[in-house]
Amino acid sequence: MNETNNKNKLLILPVIPLRGLVAIPGTHLHFDVGRKVSIKAIETAMKTDQIVFLVAQKDIRDDEPKPVNLYKMGTIVKIKQILKMPNESIKLLVECLSRAIRVEWISETPYYEAKINEIETINPTNDIKAETLIRNAQEMFDEYCSFIPKMPSEVVMNILTATNAGQLADYITANILIKYQDKQLILETVEPLKRLENLLLVLSREIEILSLDREINEKVKGRIDKNQREYYLREQIKTIQGELGEFDSCASEADEYFEKIYKLNLETIIEEKLTKETNRLAKLPYGSHEGTVIRNYLDMCLELPWNKYSKENINLEKAEKILNADHYGLIMVKERILEYLAVRILSNKVKGQIICLVGPPGVGKTSIACSVAKALGRKFARISLGGIRDEAEIRGHRKTYIGAMAGRIINGIKQAGTKNPVIVLDEIDKLGNDFKGDPSSALLEVLDPEQNKAFRDHFIELPFDLSDVLFITTANMTDTIPRPLLDRMEKIEITSYTAHEKMEIAKRHLIPKQFKRHGLNKNSLKITDEALNELINGWTKEAGVRTLEREIASLCRKVAKKMVSQKINKITIDKLNIESFLGSKKYKKDELSLIPQIGIVTGLAWTSVGGEMLSIEVNAMEGTGKIELTGSLGDVMKESAKAAISYIRSRTEILGIDKDFYKNKDIHIHVPEGAVPKDGPSAGITIATAIVSELTGNPVRGDIAMTGEITLRGRVLPIGGLREKTMAAFKAGIKTILIPTDNVSDLEKVEDVVKKAINFIAVDDMDKVLENAIIFSKKPQSKTQDDNQTLNIPLADNITSYITH
Repeated sequence: MNETNNKNKLLILPVIPLRGLVAIPGTHLHFDVGRKVSIKAIETAMKTDQIVFLVAQKDIRDDEPKPVNLYKMGTIVKIKQILKMPNESIKLLVECLSRAIRVEWISETPYYEAKINEIETINPTNDIKAETLIRNAQEMFDEYCSFIPKMPSEVVMNILTATNAGQLADYITANILIKYQDKQLILETVEPLKRLENLLLVLSREIEILSLDREINEKVKGRIDKNQREYYLREQIKTIQGELGEFDSCASEADEYFEKIYKLNLETIIEEKLTKETNRLAKLPYGSHEGTVIRNYLDMCLELPWNKYSKENINLEKAEKILNADHYGLIMVKERILEYLAVRILSNKVKGQIICLVGPPGVGKTSIACSVAKALGRKFARISLGGIRDEAEIRGHRKTYIGAMAGRIINGIKQAGTKNPVIVLDEIDKLGNDFKGDPSSALLEVLDPEQNKAFRDHFIELPFDLSDVLFITTANMTDTIPRPLLDRMEKIEITSYTAHEKMEIAKRHLIPKQFKRHGLNKNSLKITDEALNELINGWTKEAGVRTLEREIASLCRKVAKKMVSQKINKITIDKLNIESFLGSKKYKKDELSLIPQIGIVTGLAWTSVGGEMLSIEVNAMEGTGKIELTGSLGDVMKESAKAAISYIRSRTEILGIDKDFYKNKDIHIHVPEGAVPKDGPSAGITIATAIVSELTGNPVRGDIAMTGEITLRGRVLPIGGLREKTMAAFKAGIKTILIPTDNVSDLEKVEDVVKKAINFIAVDDMDKVLENAIIFSKKPQSKTQDDNQTLNIPLADNITSYITH
């Protein structure tokens, strides 16, 4: 058992902090002193007994350490030699006497002074354990010396002949290169055998590190030696060819390729492949066709950013400002993008998220992706997929084919210049396929996070990691996107803009952009809000703002011409003179559609460019029961019409319709604008209402519109695109809209201005549709299980009152 004895005598000594050094008792220590407080402490000690207390500071970066930042355990030393340097610093040689522990601080100015307690260590009494530890320490130090060949022989001899465990631990600690924290640990271990055990642990870890370091150095040296040998041999070949007059420029070109390959620090498999192709190039005669193929291949591979990344600096507030500055509205889209960025801040391991922006043309899908790249601080690349039918456009061609090239994905990476860009795959819903392959199937590997870690382009024939790429796809609709491909993407819908949003976009973005392009400014041309509103409603009819931008550009051109020809400095465009620049309005409001009419019902339809009003007309004539459907109707709408007639046949007695109407009446159902194809499962109740109106002779309210699908039993099924449909009704002046009850939750997405102007009525069966839509001269009778009673469902003022009723 080890015993320690603390001297009762307390010493008051000057204190000198050490940076990255630990004074070990029983050794001599050289170090420089530059701090003024330390120099003052030395000067004070030299006037007395030349004894000072050395203690290590905890943080070596601290230039002026405070007492609290110094270790408690240190070493009492005696100054042996002082050498003053020209830069006012001092070189010091000290003899380390014994361990000591600081009891309390006396003063901090003009130098550190503390009360310390010197510690005396008594040799261990366990001779067998001490002998064992000493031998282990000597053997381990000998192994350590195999990695440090310049160890002085005097030090080695002193260690191999040592017999005192505590002194051996101190001596080895003072003569090996380890971290100062480890030396401090040895210093603070007062018990000799425990001190030697701690040293063995430190030595074991250091030997393991040195062994691994030697192994890595040998591998690197072997690689360098191989490269130098190859370089030497190639130089010899060039010299011989030069002497023979057969010098081949391919060899010189190959050297340039070799140099580029080694500079890139590529993975072994990639470097070996490129080196092999370069060696082939060096052996080929200049001008060979195969040499051209290899050059194209090497150029493509070496231009790819194998190890180059954009440094992300994500700031959520900054990103939100960028999105708001670049785009007006689109609240849901911005919120989802900010959520993605927030997750990126919390975890850098988020990979493989594919965002699909779905919406009508001109709503800003591609520009949103560009703003995301700007917010992330990444490079941006755009790949258009519209009309692609060849799988090689995605995966690339085999390099042996004539005119072979890499696919669009690898070219996009090359264009971006980094391994983690934002790549926009535009128009993914317009991919085609033919005998050359299915490009949508090739995209499965690109967009699947489990597969794209080692994407192989047919041209480069090497695995390229796409997991760090943020892919954003755009589409007008998801119907034509294959299900397996759509399953790999997170769909974010971008709906059509309201008139208010279009006006704000025009004022914030479109008008300043066109002013700059046409050499105009706010002082030369002023467009009033009334004129802009007329422009939006009278000359455009779209979900996005492309047509609006073209009309603003047309307006700027005409204004520019007038200003130049008539030498006018300023022009103001208002509601009264806008037609003089753009001509008559292209789209006019149909006032007649608001008048109640028999057999004519206003429906609502969703198209790729937003919502549309769908007027359905029905004529019933004497005949033989034929049903005529015109207006370029699709199969779904034709089936809706047949379902509506079957429903009406089952309700003839209640509705007061001749039960043989399907035998003696020809029914003609027509949807105007026959040149425009129409289809979709949302016109069932509209067709049924028009037929009932025609057969009963009762008119349909002109200020009402409806949307919903019908079943054979008269149930009303939910529909999609409610936001776009309601916006179209709002623009047309519709006051009431019938919607399926299951679509009530979708009213959250409808604009507030629309909800304030329109009365929404939820319906779940055709009886309620007819009750609210048709102006009956005589109420129809509804059969119940008990008796016949009049259908008298009151019209609701709003959704809330309807549901309450």
